[in-house]
Order: sequence, then structure tokens, then C-alpha cells
Amino acid sequence: MAITAQDVNKLRQMTGAGMMDCKKALTEAEGDFDKAVELLRKKGQKVSASRADRETTEGVVVTRTSEDGTKGMVLAFTCETDFVAKNEDFVALANEIADAAFANQPADVDGIKALPAGSITLGEKIIEATGKIGEKLDITAYEFVEGEAVVPYIHSNSKLGVLVALKNVNGASVEDAGKDVAMQIAAMNPVAVDKDGVDASIVEKEIEIGKEQARQEGKPEQILEKIAQGKLQKFFKENTLLSQSFVKDNSLSIQQYLDTVSKGLTVSAFKRISIG
Repeated sequence: MAITAQDVNKLRQMTGAGMMDCKKALTEAEGDFDKAVELLRKKGQKVSASRADRETTEGVVVTRTSEDGTKGMVLAFTCETDFVAKNEDFVALANEIADAAFANQPADVDGIKALPAGSITLGEKIIEATGKIGEKLDITAYEFVEGEAVVPYIHSNSKLGVLVALKNVNGASVEDAGKDVAMQIAAMNPVAVDKDGVDASIVEKEIEIGKEQARQEGKPEQILEKIAQGKLQKFFKENTLLSQSFVKDNSLSIQQYLDTVSKGLTVSAFKRISIG
């Protein structure tokens, strides 16, 4: 049967696929729209499979917070090029994924991909978008945080996002302080909130590094442990959030800065996601 321009445009509106792809699909499906949609989906799957080994080093990070400000989510939706990362359809899909993930709070990325998106899943919708856009697309990171007050921050290039959960708020206005701390996390990338949150393997590694550095400096074996412990304390100060010097005022640590906002105000958790 003859495929009209109106048919092609209708399929394009239904699927968002390119004009030539829609025409080819309709021709192959002999004008059957359902079959044409399926063919376009298969094309997406084919493109997705052929690009499975590609790296997705561009994209957008998006956040969501609850109305009462006690829950937050940060998610990275990635692609291969900066050109696609700025594409309206790509950004719209990232926001659709974020909305669904925040509403349902699945345990992990696979759980997000299994969520419904109309008659298909979000994972299938991502595959379809891969076929349309021609690049590998993926959800590469997803974190959820709860606290007395959760403050989000997205860096200006949308490739880095932070969530900060504060505690001991006691009715104080903490939005600005939360943003300041989130920007600190974005810039300084701490490994934990405080020394108690540092993974034991990191502590062990830092002690061994400290010992070896002292040994290379010719220090006696019997004092290597003491020297390494001193270096570990310096590591904690520089790499754990509450002990870090506040980037806006180096005379204060982050904990001291928070105390100036409201006595006892502190950070209970944070999540940082970046692309590239």
C-alpha cells in the first residue's frame, strides 16, 4: 500500500522517531501502525546492543525532593556526547525517569528500569530513545536520602549533583546553609561525613601509606605507627566533611560553620553523583 506523508508524520508523532525511519518502518509493516511501532522499537534494541560497549561520559544529573523537605533523590542519566546531553528530548526523558524513580523509590537502577512507562517499562523506553537518538543511553547512578531537612544542589553544568541531609535543625532556616555545605561537597568530594563514617579499608590503606612514607624518610621502625596515626588524623581533617575547612571561610570547619547557623546543627548524610 502507498505510504502517505500524513501516515509518516502520524507515526513520527507517536514515536518521536525520524521521518525516514518512520517511512521505512511503515513500508516494511505494510501500513500497519502497531507493527511499525514494534519495528522501530526493535531498531532501538539493535542500536542499543551495537553500542553496549560505548562509554557514556556525558549527560545530566537531576534531583527531586519531597514537599516537606525530608526526602531527596539524585540520579544520573547519561549519553555519549555533550550534543545529546543538551537535547530537549533527552532532558525530558531524564526528568520523566527522575519523577518515576522518586515516586516509587525502587532499590536500585534495575528497579527504576522495571517501572512502567505507559504500555512499556522505562528500560524499554530508554532502548527506544537509543534507537531514535543513535547513542547509548543509561541510568548510571541513583541515590536516595532521608533526614530532618534534605537540601539538593546541581552544579551549573548539570553534570554534578549533591544531596545533603541535616539533623538537629530545631526549626531553623537551613536552606542556605544546606546549599553552602552541598557546594562544599561538590568542590571537595569528602569521603564521609566524619571519621566514624570512613570505610575500614580506607583507614588501613592510609595507615600503610603513612608508615611507608615515614620509612622512606628514614624514621625508626618503632615510631612508624605513631607517625602513621598522625598522618591519618590529617587525612580525616582534609577528607571528612565536618572536619574540612569551609571553602567560604577557611577559619571555620564545616561543623563550626553549621554551629553558627544553629547550635548543634550537623550533617547526617550526603550523596554526591558526577558524570565524566
